[in-house]
Amino acid sequence: MIRVNTEWKDYTVLATGDGEKLEKWGDYTLLRPDPQVIWKAVKPLSEYDYDARYVRSETGGGHWEYRKKLPEDWIVKWRNLSFIIKPMGFKHTGLFPEQAANWDKMINLINSAEKPVNVLNLFGYTGGATVACVSAGANVCHVDAAKNMVERCGENLRLSGYNNANVRFIVDDCKKFVLREIKREKKYDAIIMDPPSYGRGASGEIWKLENDLYDFVELCEKLLVEKPLFVLINSYTTGLQPQVLQNILARAIKREGKIEAYEIGLPTNEKDVTLPCGASGIYLGENKNG
Repeated sequence: MIRVNTEWKDYTVLATGDGEKLEKWGDYTLLRPDPQVIWKAVKPLSEYDYDARYVRSETGGGHWEYRKKLPEDWIVKWRNLSFIIKPMGFKHTGLFPEQAANWDKMINLINSAEKPVNVLNLFGYTGGATVACVSAGANVCHVDAAKNMVERCGENLRLSGYNNANVRFIVDDCKKFVLREIKREKKYDAIIMDPPSYGRGASGEIWKLENDLYDFVELCEKLLVEKPLFVLINSYTTGLQPQVLQNILARAIKREGKIEAYEIGLPTNEKDVTLPCGASGIYLGENKNG
């Protein structure tokens, strides 16, 4: 099963093929690599009209090539929420629009909880999930090791019409922060995590998803209230099946509830293609019908 959200008006996947995707972000069109796109294009994507293209280097990394001068950043909207888009290193733009499928799910869960909800967003990046949860009335602790990404979250909140009163911003290694929160006996109604496939901490610590994810989820379980609302894991690691996340949640969250696991993706303007964008798993606790 693949879940997509069709509410984007400022974002569209125009075409796909030959390892790339052509996307419309507001007024600007970008051509970016995508490792999932191993099918042939109807016509070469380089023949389309686009404003910038991210080109990979044979030695690693890559760079943006511009056909016209773009603003340093610009804004796209989803529902009543606003997000800054900016071409950055390693092909990123500061937003993963496929996550709207999960935003919708979390907003519904928080709205139906009928009580104050405290959310911990780990590896929170620029705060798409944080802004979505705040829009539903939740209090969020947003954690990421990159200061500039945490600052961008604050900007996205303000652009969306929310002040930072409902958000605690933390620049830190997520595992170290979780360990400190456990010592402080802090509890959360919901936990979101979007861990990288690979990472290296400031002190040389190595994170490898296949080796470390289960233990980390088991650790985070100690931060949950007695009757939690949800725990959501998202992964972009190519080849990681939703059933893996289902199994991890089933073993690591030692409480009553149910678990759903699924692919997430994006609709495209090509009638025969839905673009896969990773896997998600969600544990549903106290409110099972959200």
